[in-house]
Amino acid sequence: MVRHLRRTAAVFAVSGLGLGAAQAQIGGQQAFSFLNLPTSAKLAGLGGVNTSARDADGTLLYGNPALLNADMDGRLALGFVNYLADIRQSTAVYVFNTAKAGRFGVGLTYLNYGDFEQFDPAGNSLGRFSVNEYALSLADSYTTGVFTLGGTLKLAGSGVAGSHSYAALVDVGGVFKHPERDFTVGLVVRNAGVQLKAYDGAGREPMPLDVQLGTSFKPEHLPFRFSFTAHHLQRLDIVYLDPNQRGQLDENGVEVKPEKSLGDKIARHFVVGGELLLSKNLHLRVGYNHLQRRELRLDNTSGGAGFSFGVMLRLSQFQLDYTHAGYHASGGANYFTVARNLDSLFKKQP
Repeated sequence: MVRHLRRTAAVFAVSGLGLGAAQAQIGGQQAFSFLNLPTSAKLAGLGGVNTSARDADGTLLYGNPALLNADMDGRLALGFVNYLADIRQSTAVYVFNTAKAGRFGVGLTYLNYGDFEQFDPAGNSLGRFSVNEYALSLADSYTTGVFTLGGTLKLAGSGVAGSHSYAALVDVGGVFKHPERDFTVGLVVRNAGVQLKAYDGAGREPMPLDVQLGTSFKPEHLPFRFSFTAHHLQRLDIVYLDPNQRGQLDENGVEVKPEKSLGDKIARHFVVGGELLLSKNLHLRVGYNHLQRRELRLDNTSGGAGFSFGVMLRLSQFQLDYTHAGYHASGGANYFTVARNLDSLFKKQP
């Protein structure tokens, strides 16, 4: 029983990671929040949100479909995330280029919360049930000059104890890449869509819409690439104040309730990340997500919540990425991504 309680708590914790600004204020009123979770070790290593960091890793299409680029062509990327308890997420993406239709990325991500035991009001066991969520994505991008435009069609599903829900969503993004300097700007509208089928006995819920704008740049003589990203731009106030949280007492012993400040409202929109480029084959990454740190902290400590650290290593034909992201004072999640060019693997030798 204790194990089941711990796993249930973990489900709520991981679901909370996907909650964006609007969800934080109207929790439980938006479906498919798992679509806000980073599926890539690089995305997680840069703070969990990024629209402008280019790489050869196809899983970046989940950050912005306009990040699809020629370095991804023919490459298969596999991602795995080890969350709390028995919660696991797996992702697979393959990217290929066409002569006329543009560059495509096909992806599948699957999140499994594990098995649970169900009880009636008297405490009698009714058997076990599973909880899982998944999304199939098809992305397409076109590059003309310094601009790349991309879009992703996503079909998402969710199942809880035999009750299923389905949704259709789209991501639309653009990227500007400076022709000479290491400087990019990305804009994306993520998870715009509609719930096609609600859970049994429930009404339709809105999707986790997120408008993001970011930039990545590397100073000419510095081996470090900076990334700054703003998310949930469609709404200014994304601060959630727990109505049950007790405030401090003033000099007269009167409780002072916490209030929202303009500075905190603005800060929660921003994610900061960076990459130390030690060589072409070795990068170190760090990220900070202020919203996560504020939302997932305890009353007396924040621990490592909001901070992430990662590394990229290229070995032969493989690109390996790892990130540890802190989500709570008691721990965090481990992200793994491996990518390889399949065209070169199956290419006939002369």
